[in-house]
Amino acid sequence: MAGKAAAPGTAVLLVTANVGSLFDDPENLQKNWLREFYQVMHTHKPHFMALHCQEFGGKNYEASMSHVDKFVKELLSSDTMKEYNRARVYLDENYKSQEHFTALGSFYFLHESLKNIYQFDFKAKKYKKVTGKEIYSDTLESTPMLEKEKFPQDYFPECKWSRKGFIRTRWCIADCAFDLVNIHLFHDASNLVAWETSPSVYSGVRHKALGYVLDRIIDQRFEKVSYFVFGDFNFRLDSKSVVETLCTKATMQTVRAADTNEVVKLIFRESDNDRKVVLQLEKKLFDYFNQDVFRDNNGTALLEFDKELSVFKDRLYELDISFPPSYPYSEDSSQGEQYMNTRCPAWCDRILMSLSAKELVLKSESEEKVATYDHIGPNVCMGDHKPVFLAFRIAPGAGKPHAHVHKCCVVQ
Repeated sequence: MAGKAAAPGTAVLLVTANVGSLFDDPENLQKNWLREFYQVMHTHKPHFMALHCQEFGGKNYEASMSHVDKFVKELLSSDTMKEYNRARVYLDENYKSQEHFTALGSFYFLHESLKNIYQFDFKAKKYKKVTGKEIYSDTLESTPMLEKEKFPQDYFPECKWSRKGFIRTRWCIADCAFDLVNIHLFHDASNLVAWETSPSVYSGVRHKALGYVLDRIIDQRFEKVSYFVFGDFNFRLDSKSVVETLCTKATMQTVRAADTNEVVKLIFRESDNDRKVVLQLEKKLFDYFNQDVFRDNNGTALLEFDKELSVFKDRLYELDISFPPSYPYSEDSSQGEQYMNTRCPAWCDRILMSLSAKELVLKSESEEKVATYDHIGPNVCMGDHKPVFLAFRIAPGAGKPHAHVHKCCVVQ
């Protein structure tokens, strides 16, 4: 299945997907989700595929265990994946540990045509050849082939049961070594709080957590390599700026709770036109009268408000976004393109990379398009998040300058 004969190099497909919804309504959503995912596999025919899942198992992991097992078995045994004779699956199933549980799931599939693939052992500090299919779950902390951390509770004290964190693995393919980091950052707890300041207090929390991860993966413990960080960053549009733009000619009405005088709702009305309501804002309500603004031309007009990554412009690169905001879509299986009116739509799900990884992705020996950055299932209900993917080819010889570094430390 893998590799177009005319295109040299190693085809790579990276996918990030917040799959929490799939386990809340598995009967209706999983089949559609897998069908759309397999279609992307068929289109891009990767030699190496990495799928990073967040909220794996849904909101109630214990109740979803049977659905989790079914999902994993389906992926590993499907016709689409039958030519992938090596696989590594890392599932954080330690849901009883408030201290460690991240609900992250990382899947890696290697095509049978791909030779000499190595994975890094973080304890032995050596690469090991990848053979067979292996699934690791429960307490991933003891698995030497990855690093896993949950963010400290004081990063987001509002959220008592936060499951945010990251899982890191390291691979060597075609003499190219790189880290793959599955990440889930903190969400906006309240639309009203997010609206108060620019940038929002939540943006600052995400900035701190992402900075922590980047510092961690380039610290002195291991050789520095290129890295890809992909997951649910929960990046949001700058709420204050968005509201000001969407409601330019509107007047604002403030609704307060009778007992506490706390602001519980903001209502924006047109000055004329029978005082038509344009936007209603509550803690978990973002009800704008015209959703087309988020979909027209893939929401491009709103990208100017997508500012959270700018802080890391010297450390992280992202291909141009040409797909609509990836969240929050309706979880109604008959509504593939409708957003829920709970949050302002935003590009939460992203694939970012180090500047050296950018060279890996964009280096090409031909004039053809070298990379595709897009979302999965544009017209199909995929849950509240649309998965996002990056497809590219590692050019032949791209990793040769570093070949001696990786070959000398391999354990068979």
